[in-house]
Amino acid sequence: MQMYDLILKKRNGGELTTEEINYFVAGYTTGEIPDYQAAALLMAIYFRGMNGRETADLTIAIVDSGEKINLGRIPGVKVDKHSTGGVGDKTTLVLAPLVAAAGVPVAKMSGRALGHTGGTIDKLESIPGFKVNLDPGAFIEQVRQINIALTAQTGRIAPADKKLYALRDVTATVDSIPLIASSVVSKKIASGADAILLDVKCGSGAFMRTGEEAAELARAMVEIGKQVNRRMVAVVTDMSRPLGRAVGNAMEVREAIETLRGGGPPDLRELCLTLGAHMLILGGKSREFDSARRILEDLLAGGGALQKFKALVEAQGGDVTVVDNPGALPMAKYRREVAAPADGYVHAIDTLRVGRAAMVLGAGRAAKEDPIDHTAGVEINKKPGDFVNRGEPLAVLHTNREHALEGAAGMVAAAYTLSENSPAQTPLILETIS
Repeated sequence: MQMYDLILKKRNGGELTTEEINYFVAGYTTGEIPDYQAAALLMAIYFRGMNGRETADLTIAIVDSGEKINLGRIPGVKVDKHSTGGVGDKTTLVLAPLVAAAGVPVAKMSGRALGHTGGTIDKLESIPGFKVNLDPGAFIEQVRQINIALTAQTGRIAPADKKLYALRDVTATVDSIPLIASSVVSKKIASGADAILLDVKCGSGAFMRTGEEAAELARAMVEIGKQVNRRMVAVVTDMSRPLGRAVGNAMEVREAIETLRGGGPPDLRELCLTLGAHMLILGGKSREFDSARRILEDLLAGGGALQKFKALVEAQGGDVTVVDNPGALPMAKYRREVAAPADGYVHAIDTLRVGRAAMVLGAGRAAKEDPIDHTAGVEINKKPGDFVNRGEPLAVLHTNREHALEGAAGMVAAAYTLSENSPAQTPLILETIS
């Protein structure tokens, strides 16, 4: 078998066999296939696409390139959740303990922030003492004991994906549906989940800009699930405005705790209840959406979800006092308001600009080696549909980088569009695919 033949075949619109896909992934992971040939095949896939069987085969080949976590020792249906990334997306911090409190085991591996999108692991590290690196044995045992564990992804999971993504990033082949779908799903399968809930975001703060693109990606990932015998549900959600009002690690933890107490921003609460209800159905705890949602509403109102979060923090060495007193979380030294230039309604927010402003303030990283300032971020005071008076704060910046305030303030100010009339509201949940 020769790479030249695979490149030629796909360039001409042919269908790669399972053996050919396995040969490519294994050979590129070990370094036997050079970058220039791998890049040529990726570009051919970008233009010619892959059918459902090819995409599933690519996913499994990536899974087989590294370690696979066996969650068989944990009783029950293990349900994982993945978000395609957004601004202010602290959903996992609420959703994981909420679902675990309802009796569905949550054994979740999460990533770090890169670019304008936040990372669950960075958020958890803003809790003093919280250990994000659990070895597989401790990870599984913790779920057996308290029904939940959140740990950082290991480089031994799907190493082929890491190499392929780095090559896609520099060859303009990132935005290919089969390549995105196989990248996302491979890590979830390797992490051992029995069923997977996908939060596929679209809008100015998401990788997929339109609902149609997001739905296409969602369908591709659900199709992989069918091919590899994993139950999947994908929910397409709006990211044309930040989720909640906090964008930044410690700030988002505070907002998540507020939500677990039964309060929190309406959009964050609604998203967590919707995603959580689907997870309860996938986990066999409910057969119907409305009854599953009521279970979760009761857990928020009765404190069960908050107590499960507290148990998670304690089990992983974090300071549990922050759960009872979120004000004990670290705070930034400098703050600056971004004032409205005129009276009017907030018509729209360019969420990408808000995310990039948070990154400039220190909440994110341009490269994976960059340090994170857990106290930095943007506090959103006004969202689409809100009326604002001239001089009233649209947002408040938080940082320890005083020199970054001016530039970040300009970015946030430019993110807001004001109008004389109240805009039509876009629904948060756009489509569900199963």
